[in-house]
Amino acid sequence: MRILVVDDHPLMTDVLRTVLGTLDQVAEIKSANDLDAAFAIAASGEFDMVMLDLGMPGCTGVEAVERFRARFPALPVVVVSGVSDPKVINAALDRGAMGFIPKSAPGEVLLQAVRLVISGAIYVPVEALNAPPLPLHAAAGLNLSPRQREVLDLLLKGLSNKLIARKLDISENTTKIHVSAVLDALGVATRTQAVIAASRLGLRLDS
Repeated sequence: MRILVVDDHPLMTDVLRTVLGTLDQVAEIKSANDLDAAFAIAASGEFDMVMLDLGMPGCTGVEAVERFRARFPALPVVVVSGVSDPKVINAALDRGAMGFIPKSAPGEVLLQAVRLVISGAIYVPVEALNAPPLPLHAAAGLNLSPRQREVLDLLLKGLSNKLIARKLDISENTTKIHVSAVLDALGVATRTQAVIAASRLGLRLDS
């Protein structure tokens, strides 16, 4: 397992390195203290995950997630942040983050989140789950077609409509139709809400 930790605070990087080291004794942990260095390291080898702080120099908020997803669309990004505002969490997930871990979370939560993301799932912290119950039709069963299920799997992995279309060899217009159907089935209006709804329903992505 290879993980890239991107944080401009050396102490936090050391803490993450120590905790992650207990997950896999042969884990290789690389670190970078700014985005440019992180991009260079990510481009130099294959990584299983990026753990990214939002407060990076010269890059405000969730912009860092957007830039990483644009540069390395197949590389899972997990945000590790001192901020636990649901709006920030949702914004990061909406831009393709595969998880959001508040820095106040205990080590076992961090390890659980990493395991989920490595397995292809999305980790949503409890701070983002304080929402009204899902509509009964969503909880009772999604009733998706095989193609819509494929679209849901890719949507929850953070892929854009363009990348979903390319992956499934369908047009972007057809992809938009399927995404709309998936959101309707979940009873939500946005990708972020879909991630949260899927998490609360206990959905797991295909491997």
